[in-house]
Amino acid sequence: MELAGKVCLVTGGTSGIGAATALDFAKRGANVVISGRRVPKDSLETLQAIAAGQGARAAFIRADVSKADDCSRLVAEAHTLWGKLDVLVHSAGGAVPGGLFDVSEEDWMKAFDVHVHAVLRLARAAVPHMIEAKEGAIILISSAAGHRGCLGAIAYGVVKGALPQFTRTLARELAGYNIRVNCVSPGFIRTPFQDFLTPEQAENNIRNRIPLHREGKPEDVSRAILGLVENEFITGEDIVIDGGMSMRIV
Repeated sequence: MELAGKVCLVTGGTSGIGAATALDFAKRGANVVISGRRVPKDSLETLQAIAAGQGARAAFIRADVSKADDCSRLVAEAHTLWGKLDVLVHSAGGAVPGGLFDVSEEDWMKAFDVHVHAVLRLARAAVPHMIEAKEGAIILISSAAGHRGCLGAIAYGVVKGALPQFTRTLARELAGYNIRVNCVSPGFIRTPFQDFLTPEQAENNIRNRIPLHREGKPEDVSRAILGLVENEFITGEDIVIDGGMSMRIV
């Protein structure tokens, strides 16, 4: 897909992987809509400046994708801005700590609302616009934690594990409309999401858990997302971006 002139919606686009992805889209000349629960500060101005340099535009829409009404409103407002919607990246998410007997039922359900139910709601709103355009791309953000057992975060592991399968089933259903659906599964990426780690935990990850012996950067993930959107012959795939962590035996 040639991104110049396209309209891309990135949920959770105000920081981390979502923000890096929005910047990469803008650098390609795409019009970008980012969403989040809080109004971004400097990141929106930076995004708008980069987009303007490519003859494109950028905007922010406040939304909480755990809420059904916000999902449909977000897509409708994004489409209204520039009359179409070509790319959807669902990057909004958050940590859900707690094991089997620790995680509350409220947090369990909220995890599904943000990570899984939002995909259904956003896709139902966005896909008709893509069908009209005769092409589209959807990217979901899973996690290495969705591929392997992760102590102390049962809800997070389950919802992230659901997304690669959601990707495959949605890709199969939408392929006839020339709408591609793919997924990326990051490992330890240095974003605000990792701020809970102590320096000792971060060092242990780098020394003992990640074969490449370094944390990833948001750009490592956004470049993969960009490639999946631009490549018109990839659909139903899940790319793990974790420095080799989930493939190691020892």
